[in-house]
Amino acid sequence: MAEKEGGVVAKGHQEGLKMAISLLEEFGLLLGLLPLADVIEVGFVRSTGYMWIVQKKKVEHNFKIASKTVSYDTDIKGYVSKKQTRKLKGVKAKELMLWPPVNEITIDDPPTGKIHFKSLAGITSCWSVMHVKSFVVSPAACKSSSSSMSYI
Repeated sequence: MAEKEGGVVAKGHQEGLKMAISLLEEFGLLLGLLPLADVIEVGFVRSTGYMWIVQKKKVEHNFKIASKTVSYDTDIKGYVSKKQTRKLKGVKAKELMLWPPVNEITIDDPPTGKIHFKSLAGITSCWSVMHVKSFVVSPAACKSSSSSMSYI
């Protein structure tokens, strides 16, 4: 709980999505990186970069172009900075029969068109940013959607 001290919090699906989109854009991270369902809360502590997302249910998403299935837990948290998340918890990517946790995501700066995923298990993966961007919906589409599943 100390990590959340001094944080700004948005409660509810629509307000949480707005905040998550705003943070991803501010830090140069890709919209399309987080498929979220029934968001309960999104929070951010500007002084440390700590961000958290709480959603009602776990989400599994298949990034077909990259041939990867990624699992997003009900609790996702980590530290964001320019074009990077680190100490990420709550995200796993399927590799063969294993589900190693993804603990860092970095987008090349200067841009090369690549996004890198690192796991504590030593597994790394590099995708074209187009694999993630292909799942982007606009903030306006999130607002008008009758579904509580949103891809940001």
